[in-house]
Amino acid sequence: MNNEISGILAIWYREFKVFLREKSRIVGSIINPVLWLLIFGGGLGRSVAVAGVMNYQAFIFPGILAQAVLFSSVFYGVYIVWDRKIDFLKEVLIAPISRTSIFVGKVLGGVTDSVIQAIILLFLGWLFGRLGIIGGLHITFGIFIVTLLILFVSTASLASVGLIIGSLMESPEGFQLISSFLLFPLFFLSGALFPINNLPVWLTPITLADPLTYTVDALRNVILGTARFSLSFDLTIISAFTLLVIFIGTYAFEKMKI
Repeated sequence: MNNEISGILAIWYREFKVFLREKSRIVGSIINPVLWLLIFGGGLGRSVAVAGVMNYQAFIFPGILAQAVLFSSVFYGVYIVWDRKIDFLKEVLIAPISRTSIFVGKVLGGVTDSVIQAIILLFLGWLFGRLGIIGGLHITFGIFIVTLLILFVSTASLASVGLIIGSLMESPEGFQLISSFLLFPLFFLSGALFPINNLPVWLTPITLADPLTYTVDALRNVILGTARFSLSFDLTIISAFTLLVIFIGTYAFEKMKI
């Protein structure tokens, strides 16, 4: 048991060190969401009004936050492909720990990376609200903490999805193709950029089948006080999806070919 815990912590620490060394990755993961928020939100916000929200940029802030952790968490799975290419994964697998522990350590590494990015974005959101750059956005300490808790659970599922894809791919190019095909529908169908009330009949079931929809809805509930579902319902769906993909991910790791 102690070996398993030590192994999980060692893998988590390695992933965390890799993240800190890649300064460009940190900067890029922050700049892209800010550009979406300020340029897309500011431009479209001039001609779009959302009922119950004074500012369109404030409305999409939870969605942009979800977008940031979605892309960083899922793309994190490409490191599995690279670890196989440089034979690092072989060295890990000969250690006296199970593949399940390796998977859990990797997931925690991806969650840590995404949560750090979320903390930076939340701080920027608080700053933009205080300076009046985004009207109607007021992030308090309580909102900050609850938001991080939601994102912690959600990013665990998203990092697991990325690792599942990575365990099945043999090249970074294949990973990029499959993950991009998955990411953009997840993002655009989640209601990150539009209200999910009163959607066309054909679009509603597709949106409700998107697990990211419930993350965006939960974040919007906490940050703005407006949502389609209750917070408890959103958290139930998010938690159930997280448990499901972690179970699938551990199975995929057990069957992964090196």
